[in-house]
Amino acid sequence: PARALLLLLPLLLPLPAPPAAAALPDFDPYRVLGVGRTSSQADIKKAYKRLAREWHPDKNKDPGAEDKFIQISKAYEILSNEEKRANFDRYGDAGESQGFSQHQHRHFHRFHDGFYFDESFFHFPFNSERRDTSDEKYLLHFSHYINEIVPDSFKKPYLIKITSDWCFSCIHIEPVWKEVAQELEVLGAGIGVVHAGYERRLAHHLGAHSTPTLLGLINGKITFFHNAVVRENLRQFVENLLPGNLVEKITDKNYIRFLSDWRKDNKPHVLLFDHMPVVPLLYKLTAFAYRDYLSFGYVYVGLRGTEELSSQYNINVYTPTMMIFKEHIDRPADVVQAREMKKQLIDDFLSQNKFLMVARLTNQRLFQELCPVKKSHRQRKHCVVLLTGEGEKFAEAYETFLTFAVANTKDTLKFVHIYNERQPEFADALLMDDEKYRGRSAVVILERRNNAGKIAYKALEDAWQGSKEDNFILLDLLDQLRTDPGLLSSETVVADLNDELAPMFLIRWLYSTLDYISDCWDSLFHSNWREMMPLLSLLFSALFILFGTVIVQAFSDSSDTRDSQPSEKEETAAKTEKNDVNFSKESNSRIPKKGFVEVTELTDINYTSNLVRLRPGHMNVVLILSNSTKTPLLQKFALEVYTFTGSSSLHFSFLSLDKHREWLEYLLEFAQDAAPIPNQYDKHFLERDYTGYVLALNGHKKYFCLFKPHRAGDQGGTLGSCEDYDASLHVEARGKPSCSPGSRSIKNKLHKLSFWMERLLEGSLQRFYIPSWPALD
Repeated sequence: PARALLLLLPLLLPLPAPPAAAALPDFDPYRVLGVGRTSSQADIKKAYKRLAREWHPDKNKDPGAEDKFIQISKAYEILSNEEKRANFDRYGDAGESQGFSQHQHRHFHRFHDGFYFDESFFHFPFNSERRDTSDEKYLLHFSHYINEIVPDSFKKPYLIKITSDWCFSCIHIEPVWKEVAQELEVLGAGIGVVHAGYERRLAHHLGAHSTPTLLGLINGKITFFHNAVVRENLRQFVENLLPGNLVEKITDKNYIRFLSDWRKDNKPHVLLFDHMPVVPLLYKLTAFAYRDYLSFGYVYVGLRGTEELSSQYNINVYTPTMMIFKEHIDRPADVVQAREMKKQLIDDFLSQNKFLMVARLTNQRLFQELCPVKKSHRQRKHCVVLLTGEGEKFAEAYETFLTFAVANTKDTLKFVHIYNERQPEFADALLMDDEKYRGRSAVVILERRNNAGKIAYKALEDAWQGSKEDNFILLDLLDQLRTDPGLLSSETVVADLNDELAPMFLIRWLYSTLDYISDCWDSLFHSNWREMMPLLSLLFSALFILFGTVIVQAFSDSSDTRDSQPSEKEETAAKTEKNDVNFSKESNSRIPKKGFVEVTELTDINYTSNLVRLRPGHMNVVLILSNSTKTPLLQKFALEVYTFTGSSSLHFSFLSLDKHREWLEYLLEFAQDAAPIPNQYDKHFLERDYTGYVLALNGHKKYFCLFKPHRAGDQGGTLGSCEDYDASLHVEARGKPSCSPGSRSIKNKLHKLSFWMERLLEGSLQRFYIPSWPALD
């Protein structure tokens, strides 16, 4: 009955009068954008762009700029949508009001207020005004993400959520997200929230095309989360983002080797003793943040095989203990114990022990951190540098320098060493290649003056041997330096140090390749298909073109084979029927399929255009033939000149000797070495045989080059077989090729014509000039 009464009361109560103008909704998109109710979409868009530029949080530093910008975006979202705009004009609300008027809506709201059923009771954070305030401090903007979050991802991983208004799935995962975000933030991970409605550019940049989307960011690389949104999966996802070799498991068998690697790594080594069987996430996140400075190991004290290690360093197995080892592995340089290791405690502890007592300068970054540039007279910091070598010969000098450094290290004084062989430019700039330091160690006190490499320094007069006298001299210089900064009288400029620990190019390339393959594999199976569309489109286009070309070529070849007509045979004296059949099969197997050499006949009609008025730089290569030798010579000519048909400056023609003998003999008179071929006469036995001659005619400069045919005797021993020719070439000539000895002898006239063509293009052939081109009658 009570529930029925609750439902009937709104119907029994009288409706209030329509609200006055003052009772209009507080949020008015027209007023926010400064436009009228009859404004067009163009005016609304123009007003939105102007206000968005003015109130964008990245440009406007006003405290209320972000809220104002959100209101502007919300107002534009309503007015740019015709349906939402119509709903607002009709009901005063952009949502689906289902015909209820504004005063009915407000009355219903007041009725529920009387029974303490406010809208907030249902907790539907659909819009920005009801967005959870716990996400406010994690909100990201595009410029903030690019300039701060991406660089910071090289120190800690980020877990980022992309959300939006009216997202029911976002409401569903909200409790889990809150719990995990608070937990990971305490451990040292970064948290970010992107509102896709107001930061569309950033959401698109991250590759998020739907909400909610969860992703991880580490070392500037984005990885999407694809599992169920539960606490364990999110923690494991963040942990999997971290490299797998950050923390090494340490036992009695490998702890000496691990601690002794300080010489190779040039880093202090950290050991965490704890009773947890797996490495805590807090410790992994810390190892990632300090991986450039420290090497980390984990000792599970409950594991058999760690008793010797725990006993040697007197470890309390019930309390987590962290130790830092530097140059001496028999005793820790610093220790911290706490029942609950907090991030702040660990950061304070590690930040004070980032370097060895006498660190080796292996790169420019380390040099800048240990020996910073002088900022003022009160902030002077000096570096005492031991310039030494590698090997047992220099071990004693290094050990005595290390002992001196441990006893005299101060905040304003850093002790470092450097290997002369690995940093020769740095050593030569300080020691000036002095003979007294050759093959021995030296000590230099220096102060960096600017970032360009300028330093002030003073070197000990004698080489460093580690004797008591050397210790007294160095200590006296350091005491004088406190009161007299001018003691560093020498100045020089040093180049940037070589990065000694950088991996080789091949290894870097291999790592980059593996990362790229991993990204492609992950994108193929997990990433949004919209991102894969360009790559897939390119891949399928290439496959389509490849297979399409093969198919078209196959059909083209079969069509050419069907359409090709067999060539006519020359009349031979005696051939049996069997030989004719065999030759026909051989000829058909050599039918040209593709390729084309255009050879035109030089006649009095085209003589002027093809020779006399030929364009500058162009040449016409003319073959001399007769009616009886036309077919075999054209076939051989096409074979020899086919490779040169790609040149647009070459034209190919043939000249009939039967028609234009006088024109040819007139040209050959200018060729001094054009001796006739002895004992070679045509069918009349009275005139010289010029068939097979080739002339390269330059019509513009009025000269020609001459190719003389080879004699039959030059190819001796091969007259018994038919010469092969390229089946891919054909000319505009009908008739079947002949394989008779006479046909082969004719073809041999153009032997090595291709070599002559190469010399023609090189310009190394002899040129025969004429006063003018004779008429072609």
